[in-house]
Amino acid sequence: MANFKALKGEGHWPTLLAAFLYFDFSFMVWTMLGPLATEIGESLAQHGFVLSADQKATLLAIPILSGALLRIVLGFGVDKFGPKKTALTAQAIVIASLMFAYLQGEAITYGQLLFVAFGLGFAGASFAVALPQAGQWYPPKLQGVVLGIAGAGNIGVVLDFLFAPKIAELWGWQAVFLVGGILSGIIWVAYLFMAKDAPASVYKPNPKKLRDYVKLLKDKDTWWFNLFYAVSFGGFVGFAGYMKVYLMNTYEPQMASLGLEWIDESNVKVVAGYFGALCIFAGAVLRPVGGGIADKMGGVKSLYIFFGSVTVLAIVNALVTLPFWAAILVLFLIMANLGMANGAVFQLVPQRFGRDIGIMTGIIGAAGGLGGTALIKTLGWSKGAFDGYSAGFLIFAGVVLVAITGISLVKTRWRTTWGLQAGGRI
Repeated sequence: MANFKALKGEGHWPTLLAAFLYFDFSFMVWTMLGPLATEIGESLAQHGFVLSADQKATLLAIPILSGALLRIVLGFGVDKFGPKKTALTAQAIVIASLMFAYLQGEAITYGQLLFVAFGLGFAGASFAVALPQAGQWYPPKLQGVVLGIAGAGNIGVVLDFLFAPKIAELWGWQAVFLVGGILSGIIWVAYLFMAKDAPASVYKPNPKKLRDYVKLLKDKDTWWFNLFYAVSFGGFVGFAGYMKVYLMNTYEPQMASLGLEWIDESNVKVVAGYFGALCIFAGAVLRPVGGGIADKMGGVKSLYIFFGSVTVLAIVNALVTLPFWAAILVLFLIMANLGMANGAVFQLVPQRFGRDIGIMTGIIGAAGGLGGTALIKTLGWSKGAFDGYSAGFLIFAGVVLVAITGISLVKTRWRTTWGLQAGGRI
């Protein structure tokens, strides 16, 4: 609370609010295809194109992949053109992609959908713009709370799953793209008038060069952090993007027969969206909780707990035939632990790479997106190859075990080298 009070009289609150709105709605748009995948697949099938499990996974993975890579591109844009121009340009591309999908309607082809999916990646890359834009206005002592506010956009995924399936049920899946385009346009206008780049008297730019990235990529600790975030954020965004497809393919009959008056076969896709939102909500809101736990017990120990829990839960989900309610509980706990692991990873990053935190945020953020892409493709492959998801969950559990092994390999070296001067528990 004290940190929030300290914001008064500091920085530029309209820019902070604009950065939050831009990131929140961008994150919502970035993952929009996930809760619409079933409806889009049915529409394409009516026009003679039946999506395979792998093609559906590719469609869902493209925004995550392009968003990961474009974070680095937009990071360079922030340095060269300033965050405001970069954000407005990226948002304009997102709006154009959304409106293109709406105007094509049911005549849209799979190839065109892949093109739209790539355009939505510019929304996912907003992380590299919104956080620097907000942070540049505020002193170091307030960076935690400022970046926490600006980066709270993970909740945008929950909005997707709550509203997109219902809008699609009422007016068709194309209407979701129209609503997304209109909302993105409103945010574009608000950002145009509210956001300002920090003047030289407040923030002195330190443009990043390609060699700065190359230098950090030669550091083996960079790759360990890439792995940890590829598991935590990659797991979160991967499961979030694929959640509705998984629930529909695995539990559609159970959802249609839950015995609740408002649920029947006609709106089971909406129900899948609601339960997906519940699970994703856990990961979105518990990220700062994970950071707080890491502050108290250390990032290494907390990652042991979070990753260990995810491993056990993923193996249970893979090997045990769970009833629907138990499966939702397991998915909820998986997402909760992944969200908290995100916070724990970024409790460690500033302590290890304090002078290069801007570059490291871009590199690690890209690794997280690549991890999410790999997870979605793995789940799609598992469904296509074995008509189920056990193999996909077991592979994910195996990767998490590799990350746990990595923590064991580096913890002593970290604690006896940079950890001694880190200023926080590791």
